[in-house]
This record gives sequence, C-alpha cells and structure tokens, in this order.
Amino acid sequence: MSNNLGIDYKKELETASKGMILIHDHVLLIKLLVRMIVRKAHLSHAGMILFEPKTDNYVLAVSRGETGEKIPENFLRFDREHPLIKIFHEKEYKYLIDTRNALLVEDINRLIWRESVIEGVNGTRELLHQVSDQMPMLNSIACVPAFYQHKLLAVLLLGQKADGERFEQEELDFFSALASDVAMAIRNAQLFEELKWEADRNRNLFIQTTIALGSAIEAKDSYTHGHTERVTKYCLAIARHMVEREKMEVPEKFYENLYIAGLLHDIGKIGIPETILMKPDRLTDEEFEVMRTHAARGAEILIPIKDFEGCIAGVKHHHERYDGSGYPDGLKGDDIPLIAGIISVADTLDAMTTDRPYRKGMTKEFAVSEIARLSGKWFPPKTVNALVDLYEKGMI
Repeated sequence: MSNNLGIDYKKELETASKGMILIHDHVLLIKLLVRMIVRKAHLSHAGMILFEPKTDNYVLAVSRGETGEKIPENFLRFDREHPLIKIFHEKEYKYLIDTRNALLVEDINRLIWRESVIEGVNGTRELLHQVSDQMPMLNSIACVPAFYQHKLLAVLLLGQKADGERFEQEELDFFSALASDVAMAIRNAQLFEELKWEADRNRNLFIQTTIALGSAIEAKDSYTHGHTERVTKYCLAIARHMVEREKMEVPEKFYENLYIAGLLHDIGKIGIPETILMKPDRLTDEEFEVMRTHAARGAEILIPIKDFEGCIAGVKHHHERYDGSGYPDGLKGDDIPLIAGIISVADTLDAMTTDRPYRKGMTKEFAVSEIARLSGKWFPPKTVNALVDLYEKGMI
C-alpha cells in the first residue's frame, strides 16, 4: 500500500507499531510519532491532544510543523465539554475532515459524506459546526481519535499537506490504524507508569518501615541511641570509597541493601532480655553468649519478608571475623559477604567511639588505628583501607 508520494503506509505502520512496544514513556512516544507523521506525510503541522488521568482533562501535549504552524505544547487544555472532545465522546467517528465546504465524517459502520445528511440527534449537527470552527484554530484540517475500550485517550491533529492536496483514503486508513495502535501503546505506557509509581510508593513505605524498625531497636537499648544511623552513614561512606578505590563492581541494588542492612543490623536485639541489654556493667560469659544470638535472631526475623532478602547476609554476618573467629557461623576471609564486612568495620568504629556506662568513648583516631591494626585478622583489608583513607582525608 503506497501512494503517489511513494510512501509505503503498511510498512510505516508496522515500523511504528514495533517502536511503540519499546517505549514506556507515552509522551516521548507521541512526540516521535507526530514528528514521523509530519516528515513522512509532508504536513505543515501535526499535533496530539492527550488525556491526562490525574486532571481528567485533555492537553495539547505535542505540536510539530513549520514555523508559525506549531502551537505551544501544554498551553491548550480541553475539558470534556470542548466540542473537539465532546464529539468523540458522543460518536466514535474514525476521523473528521474539514473541507471548508463540508465536514466529512467517517463512522465506524458507515460513511457519511456531508453534514447535511447527518440526522440531528442530541445536537450532533450543531456540535459538528462547532468542531469545524475550532479546527482552523488548531492548524488542523483533520482529526483522528485514539480510542481504548471506548475511552478517548488522544486526538491526532493533521494539518494541510505540503502540496495542498486532500488526504487520500489510504492515508486516512493509515492514520486511523495508527491511532488505534497509539491508544493501545498509550494505555500500556500509562499502566507501566502506574506500576512504577506503585512500586516506588511501596519502596518508600518499605524504607519508612525499615527506619521505624531501626528506631524500635534504639528505643529498647537507650545506650545505643543514634547508633544505627551513624553506622549506616559510615557504611555508605566506606562502601562508596572502597568501590571507587578498588575499582570494584557491585550489584545495582547494593547500596540500597547496605543502607537497609545498616539500619537493621541490630534488629535481633529485640529478642534479647532487657536485663542484658540495659546492664550497666560488663556482661558475664553467659550473658555475652545470649547477646551473641542477636545476629542470627535478626536474620530469622527478616527471612520471611521478601523485600529484606538482599540485606539479610549483612545482618546475620556482621560479627564474623576475617580469621574465622567470629559468629554466628565462623566464616573466614572472602567467605564473609562484602556487605557484612563493611557493617563490621562501621559498627566497630561507632561502638569504640561511643560512651558506655562502663567506659568512656575512645577518640576516632585511636579507634581507626585499632581497626587498622586488626586488618586481615578481624576485618577485611580492603574495607579497612577505605576507612583509614577516609579518616586521613577528614571525610569520616
């Protein structure tokens, strides 16, 4: 199917349809389509009126064409009572064409060539007059609606052809088929955006829940007030510097998982008796054994929650030691998850520099030097090197 301009409209439709599948941004989609229409069909102007679900209105989202023909995008808004919108809500015409002498209308089931033969039901004839008056203001001689399940999602506006000729039937068929594909693509893109928004909303809710859980830990152990927040801050700083310094590659969600694990690394302390948590003196060996269970308890708390699966290793293994002398599993060297090794260093730094009932907090200089001394014994060397480098540069 090609016309006297040598355009293979069937091929163009197939190409456009394939492209629509790949684009989830519906505004970008219609911009590309309108630009293609102007270029391929040699139009002075083309535009797209798009339905906005949030405002329940329509807006001229895209306008392309010759200088003086373009209309500022997002400048014109149309409610449901605007003639150009109302006509398509009342009648699912395939297109409207203003020939100056008459408004040509193609119904889905029959072709009506002049408004004079349209039965005046519910003021349709008067409404078509109003549409005919509006179209020149939009630099358009044809309007093609895009319906999805009888819902008007967009209206394609077509200006004059460069050669001044009227639209051929195959061109109108092409624009009508294209509009149908556009409606489906717009709806798919909107659904994708709605799912993304819902996912983002759920993610934000998840993060807020995580912060609340972190606060619950601190509410039970008043001596560690602010501890989780500081540890999380140290974790992220160390991780970013280590990745950059060592030219490491980490998974896309690594920093998010580290952030959550940092906030929840002591979540297992919720199951530790307060007599042990709040004890003002050093713990006995028996009490310390109970305290040691908080790492595994924390993992057990988080395992049933799918969203926490990426941070469980950090919670469970942040007390492992590089030489294998840590707990709960006695992991050694590179068997210790990266996320856990980072939390281990950050947790130790904050624990050493924080006042406790039985001792005064150490200086950061001393704490960093002690951690460096235990590099390769208790702590992963690369993580320690990043910490020392950050401290020497005054960044932590």
